[in-house]
Amino acid sequence: MTDVLTLDTLRTEFRIAGQWRAAVDGVSLSVARGETVALVGESGCGKSITALSIMGLVPHPAGRIASGSIRLEGTELVGLSEQQLEKYRGDRMAMIFQEPMTSLNPVMTIGDQVAEALILHRDLSSAAARARALEVLEEVKIPSAASRFNDYPHQFSGGMRQRVMIAIALACEPALLLADEPTTALDVTIQAQVLGLLADLKAKHGMAMLFITHNLGVVAQIADRVAVMYAGQIVEKGPVSAIFATPGHPYTRALFAAIPRIDLDDQDLAAIRGRVPPLDAMPEGCRFAPRCSLKRAGCEAPQALALAGADHLVRCHVATGAAVHA
Repeated sequence: MTDVLTLDTLRTEFRIAGQWRAAVDGVSLSVARGETVALVGESGCGKSITALSIMGLVPHPAGRIASGSIRLEGTELVGLSEQQLEKYRGDRMAMIFQEPMTSLNPVMTIGDQVAEALILHRDLSSAAARARALEVLEEVKIPSAASRFNDYPHQFSGGMRQRVMIAIALACEPALLLADEPTTALDVTIQAQVLGLLADLKAKHGMAMLFITHNLGVVAQIADRVAVMYAGQIVEKGPVSAIFATPGHPYTRALFAAIPRIDLDDQDLAAIRGRVPPLDAMPEGCRFAPRCSLKRAGCEAPQALALAGADHLVRCHVATGAAVHA
């Protein structure tokens, strides 16, 4: 399969008290055409900043991409001007944000918001763009799309607003779709409908999809490969089957242990003690070590991703038996 997106040692920093601190630190990742890669981790681990870095939406001057590479269909995005990036955003790459009510423009009809990208990137007339926008709204299964074309976001339910966001993202048939926890605010029934819709649309258009979530149940349903992120680093990545069958990193194991079991009547919910470290207080060596029950000698040294199985990489010398480098 051809890689649509390739991240190579990406480092994104924010200025805190006069010093640059890495929120994304050396992340390498690829997503192939027709593939879904899930980026998993707690809040504050750097998942959304990774997506914003890809889209060129890191806020300036407080943030910057300090080093590394972001290639979209072979084109290097790091270093492009805002005007150059605008040619790709909404066209070859698109993003579905976490909260549609704050992402949609409250004073524009949903039809005009879908048509806007078509006018900008496909140079269509207003009439042609509106006709195509109606087709896209029908494709994402907005009920009575023609009669609701001129409605405003507040007239839609949360699930319908998320469908509108998907329609806007897919209007120009992008090669890459970034989905940042698009089902977080939805109930489980609507969540299942949205996930099914995304899977169908991905298959139909052959997109690459980077799906950001903290819900491992969603990962099992939608992803081909998984990258587990902690404190700005990828700590484990591999096929869904390998990571679900034999999670290697202690952090990944802790995430699985925290999932409630419906087959057990009496159970204690497991919690991961502590919290994700702030950017200006990152531990030396393994960043999960202060919270890890398997901590031992060597964890204070820098950890590198090492093979734990075929295409299965883990950043933990305890799990992989890899040598540590002081």
